[in-house]
Amino acid sequence: MKRIASWMIAACLSLGLGSAVAADLELGPGDVIKLSVFGNPDLTTETRVSEKGSITFPLIGEVAVQGLAASDAEKKIAGLLEKGGFLKKPQVNILVTVMQSQLVSVLGQVTRPGRYPIDGKRSVLDLLALAGGIAGDGGETVNLIRKRDGKATLEQIDIVSMARSGDLSRDFELKGSDVLYVERAPRFYIYGEVQRPGVFRLERSMTVLQALSTGGGLTARGTERGVRIKRRDADGRLQIIAAKHDDLLQADDVVYVQESLF
Repeated sequence: MKRIASWMIAACLSLGLGSAVAADLELGPGDVIKLSVFGNPDLTTETRVSEKGSITFPLIGEVAVQGLAASDAEKKIAGLLEKGGFLKKPQVNILVTVMQSQLVSVLGQVTRPGRYPIDGKRSVLDLLALAGGIAGDGGETVNLIRKRDGKATLEQIDIVSMARSGDLSRDFELKGSDVLYVERAPRFYIYGEVQRPGVFRLERSMTVLQALSTGGGLTARGTERGVRIKRRDADGRLQIIAAKHDDLLQADDVVYVQESLF
């Protein structure tokens, strides 16, 4: 519960950081924009940016707008209208009605996975909050996949450490086509002479003693001297380890409690 509360506080604080408006975002294929020219209602038009990144505007024809902020596209169209001798000092206004190109995918173990529009400067915590936060079986690390200049990169972000430290340096600003993926939390297995054998969430820095407590403790026939950990090594070979109480568990460990001989 404390872990979730800390994360939500950090997310709420982060939501206040985005102050930019949609007009500052770069236009791209699929975006729908409404254009108007002051004093010239016949030039008002609503159009979608093509896959080539261009629009068609009365009098001047095709105009490339991909990669331009709406304010820069306004200046470009005004310049073309004036240069073509159609209008003197035209005042062009662009309203972005659908920002289709600026969508971030939030996937995996979140409450509401899906694609979310960026309506200003938005960070990792912002988008996780929009998606309802990390689900109960979600892990504490988020994978951020970004594509810049044709190259895909992967960043792993420890949400809990960031929230506890207050250091938001890895709360990266997101752009359209970025992907956030929350993996399932690591798990461990416990069986044998314990009260509640089964599969449980592996908490950070969890010890064997804590795992036994999660399993409800030993049965009357169980022995603390007979605890074994079954673990796969890097090559997939099974290891059987005589466990001590303060040994740390790893993801997918199997804890087995033997029956006492006496």
